[in-house]
Amino acid sequence: MEHTETAPYGSWPSPISAALVAAGGTGLSGPAVRTDPDGRTEVWWAELRPSEGGRSVLVRRLPGGDRTDMIAAPWSARTRVHEYGGGAWFLGATAAYFSNWDDQRLYRLEPGAEPQPITPEPEHHHGLRYADGVESPDGKWVVAVQESHPLVGEATNEIVVVPADGSQPPRVIVTGSDFVMAPRVSPDGRWLSWLRWDHPNMPWDGTELCAAPLFEGFRVGNTQVVAGGPDEAVHAANWTSDDRLVFSTDVSGWWNLHTWLPGDPKSVPLTTLEGSEIGSPAWVFGVQPWTELPDGRFVAVETVAAVDRFVLIASDGRVQPLGSPYVAVSGLVASRLGELMAVAQTKIDLPSVVEIAPGGQTFAYRPSDQLDVDPRWCSTAEPIEFPVGGGRVSHAFFYAPTGVDQGGGPEEKPPLIVIGHGGPTSHASPILNLKIQYWTSRGFAVVDVNYGGSTGFGRAYRRLLDRAWGVVDVQDCIAAATFLADAGRVDPQRMAIRGGSAGGFTVLACLTGSQVFSAGTSLYGVADLEALARDTHKFESRYLDGLIGAYPAERAVYQERSPINHTDRLSCPLLVLQGTEDEIVPPNQARAIVAALAAKHIPHAALYFEGEQHGFRREENIIRSLEAELWFYGRVFGFEPADNIEPIEGAVGL
Repeated sequence: MEHTETAPYGSWPSPISAALVAAGGTGLSGPAVRTDPDGRTEVWWAELRPSEGGRSVLVRRLPGGDRTDMIAAPWSARTRVHEYGGGAWFLGATAAYFSNWDDQRLYRLEPGAEPQPITPEPEHHHGLRYADGVESPDGKWVVAVQESHPLVGEATNEIVVVPADGSQPPRVIVTGSDFVMAPRVSPDGRWLSWLRWDHPNMPWDGTELCAAPLFEGFRVGNTQVVAGGPDEAVHAANWTSDDRLVFSTDVSGWWNLHTWLPGDPKSVPLTTLEGSEIGSPAWVFGVQPWTELPDGRFVAVETVAAVDRFVLIASDGRVQPLGSPYVAVSGLVASRLGELMAVAQTKIDLPSVVEIAPGGQTFAYRPSDQLDVDPRWCSTAEPIEFPVGGGRVSHAFFYAPTGVDQGGGPEEKPPLIVIGHGGPTSHASPILNLKIQYWTSRGFAVVDVNYGGSTGFGRAYRRLLDRAWGVVDVQDCIAAATFLADAGRVDPQRMAIRGGSAGGFTVLACLTGSQVFSAGTSLYGVADLEALARDTHKFESRYLDGLIGAYPAERAVYQERSPINHTDRLSCPLLVLQGTEDEIVPPNQARAIVAALAAKHIPHAALYFEGEQHGFRREENIIRSLEAELWFYGRVFGFEPADNIEPIEGAVGL
């Protein structure tokens, strides 16, 4: 590509504005399918819309092709169970059910009617929350996870059953574990399955898959442990049409599918993959990487080095790739007619709700948001591997700066933004991410790091962060930056690091543990590990036991790893972005690091977004946070953004 305009990297005018990023940020989840009396398939999904204040809207596409919003404002299908939610809605034979964000009650929704509550109003705000439900095969019952929040003390997670019409209050049928997930009823109505685990495990560390017989009145018999344990992570369990239980387990070191038939003493492997896996961490409810076809075969999402692809699985376990352009897939489901649907995304398009044919042809039930931007402005992911100390190799996706008829000075190399993903038990995907394109189209290079501990590389790689958070992730982010600088691809004097949540902790740990970076942006990041151990929600309240060590027994390690205790080592400017209603990383974390920066007279800026939780969902806040970050880098790296941006009020030393 020929460059006819020369301007400093970072200052290029770009059609990918912050407003475009926010407008193209519609989050899609689902889909779910239902067959009408004429044998035709209707498709439902949910859309998280920043333009509507982050409201989650249920959408239905009828067989004729019309799409309809099924809930109007202020209804929002979103749950607070585990704070991360997921599984907020599901379809029954004639109705849909959803957890409403405002009151967290479970509602029944019939087409053409107002939603009707089927769970009681709690004694206090959000005191009872529901997720991950299903309707029983006879349509009489709804079974779901219930999270009860007392005014004082830890929440209780249980499985409850409630009449589908709400004529009786919920009745607890499974209790006694710290956490439960995925209650599912066999098609013949004779068995209930679910997942359970206890502190200090997370669901990707060790879980048990349980099953129990069902009796008249939805009474649950004796529990049988089908698979799992404290060192085996089982998830994505569901029943097949012939009443077998299929699930994903990492007992082999890679998540593979197993199958179990009631009455059998143990499960048997369905797939035996190595170097790839079928499964992902259950941060949210409803993670489903496989589905059954009408002929008894399965389609699954296989993850290879953090890249997803569709595979067809025969009854004997043979795995055959299905050609498609998609690199990130969720919500896989098949209809009774064999139509295969998912939320899927390519390297060059935003997510869509699509139908995938066996030959790879696709049809969009819900097309991706249209960019109306010349594709030459978009940078595609380049997978890279780079050495880390001790002979270890780490992984990342690199995005080169890309602008139409734009270029830097003849001796100038682009500034680099290193991204540390959240989780930390998660991974970066090589998708078209508008938040990355916002930077690359202005002249930044970006590297999205899948540091040790990331998923999609097997259990051994996933466990590299055990007792090493703030060490391995820091080493890998620094190694990615120096690898690119040594290769001459970026300017070693202008390297920034950004990240949200756990990625924000990695940002702060990198800045207090090295001199590699000259700027950093922490979005709702962790500054004080002790404070987080004392003050976070139940789901993650013991997460740090595995990542750091038991608290308070290993308090010294917490103190040593906490960036708040090492602000004397900070020597570069920092931007802090935080939601005021964050229950996962409370705002006191951000305020503490800002106070420390002020006390040390270190250049910094901070923005607090009222009404936002963990992550920014409102259009105006997405826009402001991106533009403020660009303004911040301009001040630090010495360029003037092409965008007209309001400076950050109260910024110090910038």
